[in-house]
Amino acid sequence: MIINPFKQALKDGRAQIGLWSSLADPLVAEALATTGFDWLLIDAEHAPNDLRSVLAQLQAVAAHSTHAVVRPPIGDVVLIKQYLEIGAQTLLIPMVDSAEQAARMVAATRYPPRGIRGVGSSAARSSRWSGVPHYLQRADDEICVLLQVETTTGLANLAEIAAVDGVDGVFFGPADLSASMGFLGQPGHPDVVAAMTRGIATVRAAGKAPGILMTDNKASQYYLDRGALFVAVGVDAMLLVKAAKDLSAAFRGGAAPASGA
Repeated sequence: MIINPFKQALKDGRAQIGLWSSLADPLVAEALATTGFDWLLIDAEHAPNDLRSVLAQLQAVAAHSTHAVVRPPIGDVVLIKQYLEIGAQTLLIPMVDSAEQAARMVAATRYPPRGIRGVGSSAARSSRWSGVPHYLQRADDEICVLLQVETTTGLANLAEIAAVDGVDGVFFGPADLSASMGFLGQPGHPDVVAAMTRGIATVRAAGKAPGILMTDNKASQYYLDRGALFVAVGVDAMLLVKAAKDLSAAFRGGAAPASGA
């Protein structure tokens, strides 16, 4: 019950295609989990999620093959413990700038003596309320730690971050990284693209999985072709608004489009 297929896929070098879920609703998450993506990002950094709403979305997604990845609002040891206890197995931790910070994030996901995770799973969803045999002995190996590098400081320390034992992957945040590089709102700037391309190679050289979010299909494919292994290719809110705008525009002229148009 606690095997993490997403982590195993990254170890095997199998690219995982994902979708960002930012609408903070379990029914939306459940619907998205039926659409065939390998993973679904439940966002608590920029979306209006809290611990309870993330729990509801984990429960909604659990019946489906799509793997839930949770992004906490910050890399905080206490928050990480809480997200793990409600059953998150893969965390995407934002704004990691150093190997020391990376090591602390890994430690927060491991039980002593390997780490500093508090031992309280007997009363938690993570162990199915003590229903998973030998959970305490097995849990560490199934937790997947993904760290976001999204500043020039993080880029400068990328090789050291990726080398930290227990880090499974490094995710490049194009929006924040482009801003940090002086190109606010320009994730497609040639200098930003070049930096992330080099970053992907650095992460792969460390034996870890690189990841990225791109809402342009050509850009997504570009990074997949360069070795990215977990790539989010869309955001639920953006998809909904675009589809609604397109439908509205189709009727705005006063005449319905032909069937199938």
